[in-house]
Amino acid sequence: MVSKEIPVYLLIGQGSAFKDTHIRRIKEEFLRKETQDFNLDSLYGKGLKLEELQERLLCLPVGDKRRVLIIRDTQDLKDEAKSFLLNYIIKRRSGNILVLDIDKDNPRDDFLNSLKKYSRVLRFQEESVPGVFDLVRQIELKRAPISLKILNRLLLEGLRPEFILGALRSVGRFSRPLETRKITKLLLNCDLEIKTGKLAPLFALEKLVVSLCVLGDPGKFAR
Repeated sequence: MVSKEIPVYLLIGQGSAFKDTHIRRIKEEFLRKETQDFNLDSLYGKGLKLEELQERLLCLPVGDKRRVLIIRDTQDLKDEAKSFLLNYIIKRRSGNILVLDIDKDNPRDDFLNSLKKYSRVLRFQEESVPGVFDLVRQIELKRAPISLKILNRLLLEGLRPEFILGALRSVGRFSRPLETRKITKLLLNCDLEIKTGKLAPLFALEKLVVSLCVLGDPGKFAR
């Protein structure tokens, strides 16, 4: 019994890269860039008070037809918040586009089973999605071909170049001071190449990954 007027998206699984890609597409579909700051909310289930949830759900859009409300880790909501959320979804006829993030499926969870009846369910599998930590690990192991494949996969799934670059700052964090300075210089050069448009983000990051993989001796990186 999925509402045709106002979609409720239920994202089940731990494939964070895929989830972020779908969330980005939802935002692009329902929100205009000029009003997105006013009509987009992102909450976390753990510790979320019922009053705050009610306030966000009942808030009216500004300069647009809809608002998008994302609730991460929806399974961590308190019982009273779960009850209100489910009742809101069942009874409403207009309001927010809801994106509900659940870390894993549980056929015995009555709340989750009820959500499924009123939602467009999207399932994700963590094992099929490499993450930035996998990229860091492969770089530290000096595996350039694998590192480049992971990098391209992350970009394809919608991870922003600046997020990937930020994660790469942890490469060689336990290496010797000389290596640390070289790594820092490579990171700064990549950042500059992207910001000034000297290189496209993909090429700048590929260049950085290869440079990090060939830098120094393999034994100088932590295993």
